[in-house]
Amino acid sequence: MQTWKGYLRLMRPANIVTAISDILAGAAIAGYFTNSHWAALQVDPILLLVLATIGLYGGGVVFNDVFDADLDKVERPERPIPSGLIDKQKAAVLGSGLILMAIIAAYFVHHGFYPSCLIAIAIAVAALTYDKWGKHHAFLGPLNMGLCRGGNILLGMSVLPAAISEYWFIGIIPVIYISAITMISRGEVHGGKKSVLMAAAIFYLLVISSILFIAYYNSTTLRTLFFLLLFGGMIFLPLQKAMRYPSGPSIGKAVKAGVLALIVLNASWAVAFGTVSLALVILMLLPVSIILAKAFAVT
Repeated sequence: MQTWKGYLRLMRPANIVTAISDILAGAAIAGYFTNSHWAALQVDPILLLVLATIGLYGGGVVFNDVFDADLDKVERPERPIPSGLIDKQKAAVLGSGLILMAIIAAYFVHHGFYPSCLIAIAIAVAALTYDKWGKHHAFLGPLNMGLCRGGNILLGMSVLPAAISEYWFIGIIPVIYISAITMISRGEVHGGKKSVLMAAAIFYLLVISSILFIAYYNSTTLRTLFFLLLFGGMIFLPLQKAMRYPSGPSIGKAVKAGVLALIVLNASWAVAFGTVSLALVILMLLPVSIILAKAFAVT
């Protein structure tokens, strides 16, 4: 039983729920839920994309711990690999299997490589690049991690391939947001700098402003504002405390809040593109992720 729990800990279940919300938001941006009656929707492509993101995210974080095994013996000895609960080679097999599952699932969305499968392969490459090299680079690391999340939104949009050429630029917003969280997370163990936290706050404001602009363009400003207020509360309150006391635990809470708030961010995208009902469905993933975050580590 402990071994199975160890494998789940490697996969960061609470974070995987946020990746699922990326797919739903991407599909909402593509108009998959607005141009059809819910009863007539084909759910198979969405389920395949959800399966793909589970594999990509799960595989990516498993390999993160595989590559960090030696460092974690010092900094995070409680993790499954350095604690001896999970063998490093078996973890690598799990990570490989998850990524392979993701690519196969993405292939069957359109029964071909374009576009879902190609995007899934690109995300897998970006995730492994981050795990092995990107995280050690001060500037490219956060950008690398952001590209994984931006790619995930595009993966959701790929349910309707034409939407990618129309809305590809929206994939930049998650890149900015995740870059900010990744910057903050570097102070989780030994504490951080206020200047970095301030920069992250500016990135957060840029993300909120961008969504508001798109909501204004789509005439959904008031509804979107409600979700963005919730989103802002979730990310800025712990960030403010971390600015006051930039210790490792304070920064860890700010990072955890930023990760979980991705669900509210994605709900905001859905409502900004006119699908309030889907936004509420996405929002229902938040308590699931919070409960999982109490049982399994987020970072």
